[in-house]
Amino acid sequence: MNEFNKKKLLDRALELKALEYGDFTLASGLKSNFYFDGRLLSLDPESSNIISDWILSNAINFKANFIGGPAVAAVPLIGSAVYASHNIKSPLKGFFIRPDKKDHGLQKQIEGNFESNSSVVVIDDTISTGGSLLNSLEILKENNCDVKIVLSILDRKLGGSEKLLDLGYKYSSIFEIDSKGDFI
Repeated sequence: MNEFNKKKLLDRALELKALEYGDFTLASGLKSNFYFDGRLLSLDPESSNIISDWILSNAINFKANFIGGPAVAAVPLIGSAVYASHNIKSPLKGFFIRPDKKDHGLQKQIEGNFESNSSVVVIDDTISTGGSLLNSLEILKENNCDVKIVLSILDRKLGGSEKLLDLGYKYSSIFEIDSKGDFI
């Protein structure tokens, strides 16, 4: 992502109060003095457009034909990227991964337009310890998918991105933030 769009996205994140300071408990159970709500960006038209362009650039660069990620935070990112991909030569199909299989209907864990043995880009709004992303990646591995790259809007630098890299995945984020809530 170019510096102009990165600055624009950061300014929008601050304007929308997507970054809040206080006393928070993360999904991992860890305590934090700040919280990043990526949904405020992914559900904002200007921010969604910037993020979708970044996702598409990566999908084209890595020759992926599917984009997906863990429910719930990845869902709006997937939707906007799929929509934006309509006008490129190789449109993306989207899917999301539930934490558990449904116990009714078709009992799916992967919802949407998904095919096993596909090349995929995996996206989430934030990575902390990596729990939900690692779970999603394991499910994709069980479906013989070739994960081209894992993306997040924000890397909290709490070990998740390092785990991904240690497992051999390519990884990129738009922003990195330290334990004090300062952008790196």
